Amino acid sequence: MSEIIEMERRDAAVATQQDQAPAGSPMAMAIAAMQSGMSPEQIGAMMDLQDRYNATQAKKLYDEAFAAFKAEAVRIIKGKDVSAGPLKGTSYAVLNDVVKAVTPALSKHGLSSSWKLTRDEPEWMEVTCFLRHVGGHEESVSMGGPPDAGPGRNAIQARASTKTYLERYTLKAITGLSEQDDDTDGNAQLDNALGDSWVSQMAQADTLEAAEATWAAGCKDIDGKNDLNAFKAFRQAYADKKKLLKEDK
Repeated sequence: MSEIIEMERRDAAVATQQDQAPAGSPMAMAIAAMQSGMSPEQIGAMMDLQDRYNATQAKKLYDEAFAAFKAEAVRIIKGKDVSAGPLKGTSYAVLNDVVKAVTPALSKHGLSSSWKLTRDEPEWMEVTCFLRHVGGHEESVSMGGPPDAGPGRNAIQARASTKTYLERYTLKAITGLSEQDDDTDGNAQLDNALGDSWVSQMAQADTLEAAEATWAAGCKDIDGKNDLNAFKAFRQAYADKKKLLKEDK
């Protein structure tokens, strides 16, 4: 009699769990699998397979959304005028210009961007830009540099300047955008599409081997187009990436 009572209690407990577990949730699937006689190991393997399937579907949705975003042909408007110095009368894009340009198109396709300060040391800062889709998939790009200790800047202003600079370029890198006549931080005004493209690829290199391969391919491409400014930007990105990867070892 006691065994029958215990079995009824277990059945009641399982029934209660089933009622509480949302249909299609991992708990509901596990309960159903247990009732069918599957072992815990088999259930674990089944759940791992489901996780991989979900991740694949989320990546597919992300790729479709990103392709739709790129079709929007986002144009970044330069909103900052230079009022003094040798570049007086010119303009350039600041972080807010980039954010205003990309956010509506990203949101339209279920995408959103954000940043995180992933390294904050006295002589080096790293910013990571995340691009997420509502389906759950996420991509990221990281770039680093020293505090921008320019004339008249205190320590906090120097760090804020670098952080803003890195946020601007990581957002452009992960969205694959560049402006016509992009600003070069006071050096010259020109089309930086070539340099931005290779800087973006270098930012995504996750091993020293990948960075070396990207460097070799980029140098060959840039040399063929004889673009000195693109090479300078790419060389700096390569040096920054090597430093980060060596420190991470």
